[in-house]
Amino acid sequence: MKLGVFLSEYRTDTGIIERLSPEKLGIILVGNGVYHAAIKEKGQPSPVLNLKADFYVLKEDLETRGLNTSNLDSRVKPVNYGDVVDLIFNEYEKLIWM
Repeated sequence: MKLGVFLSEYRTDTGIIERLSPEKLGIILVGNGVYHAAIKEKGQPSPVLNLKADFYVLKEDLETRGLNTSNLDSRVKPVNYGDVVDLIFNEYEKLIWM
């Protein structure tokens, strides 16, 4: 199964996501979840970015929080609302919101 996860909170616990076992995992960072893409704690990136997944961040939510694409970790692809719709309909069979 191809699973898309909308991550809207900035929590560094990855236990729930690690228990998922899709053949393809995509993590779409929205809301306060965008901090995973741009903020480092003690010089280290978010543990979420260590998961085996494709990462996307919603640019509009990033900019709302005063960040921009130059702040992003290199593993994260910036997307707009249209791109998210394409991901939903073309890349992932199931979606969950966390």
